[in-house]
Amino acid sequence: MRPARRLTLTDDVYETVRAQVMDHVVAPGARINIDALARDLQVSPTPVREALARLEADGLVRKRPLVGYTATPLLTRDEFDELVEMRLILETAAARGAAARSATAEPAVLGLLREAADLPGPVPGAQGYASIAAFTAQDARFHNLLAEQSGNRMLHDAVVRLRPHLHLFRLHFPPTHYRTSGAEHHRIVDAVASGDPDRAEAAVREHLLAARQRHLPYFRQG
Repeated sequence: MRPARRLTLTDDVYETVRAQVMDHVVAPGARINIDALARDLQVSPTPVREALARLEADGLVRKRPLVGYTATPLLTRDEFDELVEMRLILETAAARGAAARSATAEPAVLGLLREAADLPGPVPGAQGYASIAAFTAQDARFHNLLAEQSGNRMLHDAVVRLRPHLHLFRLHFPPTHYRTSGAEHHRIVDAVASGDPDRAEAAVREHLLAARQRHLPYFRQG
């Protein structure tokens, strides 16, 4: 039972520290003191180190020689544009592949994609990242599933490793996402199910460019 309890503890620490980074409790660029964090969370340093290693894989923290871990700085406007460009390259290709394979796909596969297209609203009474965590996870699940259905494992891995949702929603969460993203997802599923790669590509491109417009006010304000 000890390994199970340890895994649960590491998961709890990971979720807690991730929320602190997403909510800027740990400020962007700030150094993370492992011992101090362990004391605050009333755990040993070991699960904190394990959680930070996972967060490094997420791109939310960085490990630097002689410095240790720091919270990753927020995306700059140039980095934001580069992220959108990468998504347009990767995810439109994934949509084309998924549409091309839709005729031979199991009905359950499209059902899973359709299910993932639905996005939850804000959690009542929750504040900050806690209110959008479910939305963020479901949004990532949809895009990752779409990439998986392309049949290209390297493409899928590239989409997953990009983890745009964590970086974008740490930056800014436009309220209009709740009203529009799910509808855009369903249009993508309809296009994939039609078996038309051009239509699927266009639907993904429209969604990503619309999401880009929803985030742009953050940079105008900054």
